[in-house]
Amino acid sequence: MSRLLVIGCGGVAQVAIQKCCQNSGTFTELMIASRTEQKCIALKEKLEAAGTPVKLSTARVDADDVEELEALIRAYKPDAVLNVALPYQDLTIMDACLECGVDYIDTANYEPEDTDDPEWRAVYEKRCAEKGFSAYFDYSWQWAYHEKFKQAGLTALLGTGFDPGVTSVFTAYAAKHYFDEIDTIDILDCNGGDHGYPFATNFNPEINLREVSAPGSYMENGKWIETAPMEIKRVYNFPEVGEKDMYLLHHEEIEALGRNFPGVKRIRFFMTFGQSYLTHMKCLENVGMLSTSPVKFQGQEIVPIQFLKALLPDPASLGPRTVGKTNIGCIFTGRKDGKERKIYIYNVCDHQECYRELGSQAISYTTGVPAMIGTALVVNGIWKKPGVFTTDEFDPDPYMDMLNQYGLPWVVDEDPQLVD
Repeated sequence: MSRLLVIGCGGVAQVAIQKCCQNSGTFTELMIASRTEQKCIALKEKLEAAGTPVKLSTARVDADDVEELEALIRAYKPDAVLNVALPYQDLTIMDACLECGVDYIDTANYEPEDTDDPEWRAVYEKRCAEKGFSAYFDYSWQWAYHEKFKQAGLTALLGTGFDPGVTSVFTAYAAKHYFDEIDTIDILDCNGGDHGYPFATNFNPEINLREVSAPGSYMENGKWIETAPMEIKRVYNFPEVGEKDMYLLHHEEIEALGRNFPGVKRIRFFMTFGQSYLTHMKCLENVGMLSTSPVKFQGQEIVPIQFLKALLPDPASLGPRTVGKTNIGCIFTGRKDGKERKIYIYNVCDHQECYRELGSQAISYTTGVPAMIGTALVVNGIWKKPGVFTTDEFDPDPYMDMLNQYGLPWVVDEDPQLVD
């Protein structure tokens, strides 16, 4: 029995909250807080009309304002805070949780909203030079909180979405049950869905487009190797989806897995894209619409990528029109009992089944379900230790069991096609 504060009410948040209501034995009270409280109220009314036993409440909060966050946390007195707002707000919410003595959970690591900020830029350029990858997002800002959370006796669980999150749990599970040594990890994220729009993103457009237009990178023998955006392409035949083009990207779990599994020789991340998506994205990039730097327009200062976000379809609206399936998982190679071994652990999720259950498309579903699972394991004391951790640093078995229980069943293929 616990009281949970959820910050955010977008597509992922709405899945996580509905899944918390399905797990009412753990979550008996829940507050939904967002800058736009009306969205929270609408979801509360929907869940109450469906007969949820969870006691729900709502609030308005500016997640950029630490004092406002602290006031809300002190007033509501939750056992934990689940952050499903924007990655820009990770640090302010972590600060508030520390000040109020509450456990913290999120689904994506910190990145700055203003990439031109001189203070952030100095730290960023130093990290680029030292580590060798230039993505705006990395774990260093949140890992820096480890001693503070440890001394406070609090748990901060980072990145309990699907990738990162489930993919890291798959790695811990493979290491525990299938391998004595893991040599390579290839993380594959395939969305075989079709929403019918000429161009749209399946999660927050601002975050999605910043991520996929950045240079790619992977880790080999403990070092980062950076590539041009979309430089490395492979074709893979995904179970239940079919053959798709996929491209090597930088992704945050590579950094955590490289640190926590130092014996792994190579870690890569691939995501599928159709040619139409890539053509639209390149055109938008060429005309400056993916820029994060403010520009003056008719006397107002606007950020091009934020303006673009306002023009694109809301990812939360894609559910009723998206058909097809996702396939997300990890291919591992290595040895067990002196013998070479390879396995592929993956989940297949159907967009329309997600919509029928929760009114969501599969991208939000596959992130929101793990957000609930990680939070449940923290508040139930199963994944509870002082400090800042990623999902691969705990016993994977209870998490894997809950994936099967709450709508993301997984498969282990012991003779998969490998990626060259």
